[in-house]
Amino acid sequence: MIKRIFWSQLLEQAWQQHSVIWLSGVRRVGKTHLCRSLPGMEYFDCELPRVRQQLNDCESFFETRKTKRIVLDEIHRLPNPSEILKVAADHYSNIHILATGSSMLGASSKFGDTLTGRKSDIWLTPMIDEENKLFKNTDLQHRLLHGGLPPFFMSNKLLEKEYQSWIDAYWAKDIQELFRLEKRFSFQKFTELLLAQSGGIFEATKFTIPCEASRQTIINYLHVLEATYVVHIIKPFNTHRQTEIISAPKVYGFDTGFICFAKGWLMLRREDLGLLWEHYVLNELQAHLQTKKIYYWRDKQKHEIDFILRKARSQALTVIECKWVSNQFDPGNLKIFRDQYPEGNNYVVASDISTSFQKKYGHLIVQLVNLHHLIKNVS
Repeated sequence: MIKRIFWSQLLEQAWQQHSVIWLSGVRRVGKTHLCRSLPGMEYFDCELPRVRQQLNDCESFFETRKTKRIVLDEIHRLPNPSEILKVAADHYSNIHILATGSSMLGASSKFGDTLTGRKSDIWLTPMIDEENKLFKNTDLQHRLLHGGLPPFFMSNKLLEKEYQSWIDAYWAKDIQELFRLEKRFSFQKFTELLLAQSGGIFEATKFTIPCEASRQTIINYLHVLEATYVVHIIKPFNTHRQTEIISAPKVYGFDTGFICFAKGWLMLRREDLGLLWEHYVLNELQAHLQTKKIYYWRDKQKHEIDFILRKARSQALTVIECKWVSNQFDPGNLKIFRDQYPEGNNYVVASDISTSFQKKYGHLIVQLVNLHHLIKNVS
């Protein structure tokens, strides 16, 4: 069994803060495998009727546990998951609980109490860069084409039918049970189109005709996809200057493999790599920082910065530009941005950099880094 060291360490750190951890992420991202790989865990699959029966009386269930660490996998299958986790946090804090699900804890009406202050949240993303070696394939282009869900990554062949089966199971098990949407065609068509246009600025009205849905329905679909981690909404950073884009978000698909599937790509051309590398960098930032507070910047003259990080109560803005090869970087957009927001570090992260270095562009200092050094610096 592959030990996913980064994630197990993250869980251990979280247990130092709270006795209850909510581990979430898309289906087949490896939640169950991760839970079963942890030492000293008693595992319960909440999809099984006998497990659900045991948890009908959650107090007796916790009272009789001999182990001090329990996995409640797919806990959203229970009728009262919030109540069970609340009882565990308030009255059995000596037991470490690892509960898993395919959405944010507050995404469904089943989770009326989001357990604020009682739990730690861990978001299990698709495979991070250091895990390529663990899964015995360091070919980055293979990772970009196949994606970061372990079963897809480990296959030598593209599993086109499996991607579609994943989407069908996502509708049946995640969407229907948690949100009870009715129009399968509209929702799946929207999901497909959104993945195919991943990384672009989102305009709801563009999807109304092909998806046969109203603008408000499209917006509702978008929030459902975000709550279940299938897309990431990246908001524009701004200070309400007249020249800035202030409301139109960019939407990124959760996994490069599914983006390639939606685009119909069976092999990668050189011109495809930059877009997929941008998604790969975003996944790495989300995994290590465990945050959705990542922004982009664009003005009305279409000058754009890929990603911006901002620390709380700080004027300093970290700029991250993603380039497949470092010589593709043009500092023009960065200069325009820094004329308005001078404080902060500037990074260009590229796949062809082995040793990081600095370069000056006029008065600007830019750090050209590989992905490992970027994460080390921003973490």
